[in-house]
Amino acid sequence: VQLVESGGGLVQPGGSLRLSCVASGFTFSRYYMRWYRQAPGKERELVAGITGDGGRTDSAASVKGRFTISRDNAKNMVYLQMKNLKPEDTAVYYCNVGIWGKDYWGQGTQVTVSS
Repeated sequence: VQLVESGGGLVQPGGSLRLSCVASGFTFSRYYMRWYRQAPGKERELVAGITGDGGRTDSAASVKGRFTISRDNAKNMVYLQMKNLKPEDTAVYYCNVGIWGKDYWGQGTQVTVSS
């Protein structure tokens, strides 16, 4: 299993970014995918999740209405569209999948929201 995130960067408050995660090594369309984030000195927190068929999404209260998770099963990709970014969104963002009780993580992509 391999997960590779991309799309992070430095953005001003109120700006937007789209994160991408390409997955390999498992049957992508069968699994619920998640985005987590971890800010300096804080625990990793769940940001959003999406079912295998993309029919249902879940998101944390802190990002609801600003972040949208989506996926393209033909490309084995999961995305996190982030709008109206705030300084408190600054964190390393990770793609995650749980398979047979084991969690798999990407290397993470840094998002910094600052003026």
